[in-house]
Amino acid sequence: MMRITPAVKHLLILNIIIFIGTAFLENKYFFDGILGLYYPLSGAFQFWQIGTHMFMHGNLTHLLFNMFALWMFGIAVELQFGLRKFLIFYLSCGLGAVALTFLVYFIQIYPLIGTLEANGFSYDLIQELTALNILEGNMFKGELLANKMQVVLESNGMSLSQVDNTSFVALFDLNVKSNGVMVGASGAIMGILVAFGMLNPNAELMLIFLPIPIKAKYFIPGIIVLDLISATTGVSFFSPSNTAYIAHIGGAVTGFLIMYFWKKNQFNKYRWN
Repeated sequence: MMRITPAVKHLLILNIIIFIGTAFLENKYFFDGILGLYYPLSGAFQFWQIGTHMFMHGNLTHLLFNMFALWMFGIAVELQFGLRKFLIFYLSCGLGAVALTFLVYFIQIYPLIGTLEANGFSYDLIQELTALNILEGNMFKGELLANKMQVVLESNGMSLSQVDNTSFVALFDLNVKSNGVMVGASGAIMGILVAFGMLNPNAELMLIFLPIPIKAKYFIPGIIVLDLISATTGVSFFSPSNTAYIAHIGGAVTGFLIMYFWKKNQFNKYRWN
């Protein structure tokens, strides 16, 4: 059995301790709201969430899957990178996952903001309305938006009757897109998978439910393609439908770019081997 490496060991311990420390608290969602990642237009967004969300997990299955992947692939990558470069790589892939997620988010919300501004809403008012909590259980409710929006509009010298159906739908969509929370190490781990595949292209891997050996150079790109399909179609192949597929792709792309840069410069000060 391969001896566990220092960075992987401490990442496993940190993720497990944080999960245990929050899972059995009466108000677990309080910590999700502080450490999980919200979008910039959400009233719950804080700058530190860009880093802390990588150490939060939604449930035990989420934690076990990510930690198993970290253990399975991370050790081999750290042995070739060394501790410092492994940590730099891991955290960079996690940040890359956030960067692509935010980029796609802004591409999606820009037309909504444009529609609202064209209909007389100021950007500050849009931010205030987008930050409203319209969750009831696990569902976003249009009725809640209407009720809470009326109070905000009146304080800004407007009334609900001035909001046409197009603006209401845009505000509802904006609220839904802005107030989800993202947690987990999946983006960073997708980068580790890419690094493993580039360092060990002929290693044979297999899925538990599909016990057919597939070389890493085919297996890992295949996983990324499935994530891309899920991100664009909403069809989930292996994981829950609320999985942050864009974050997976962001971590994978970041991992590839870093690996390409280090490989290209392996004989100068940026070399990784």
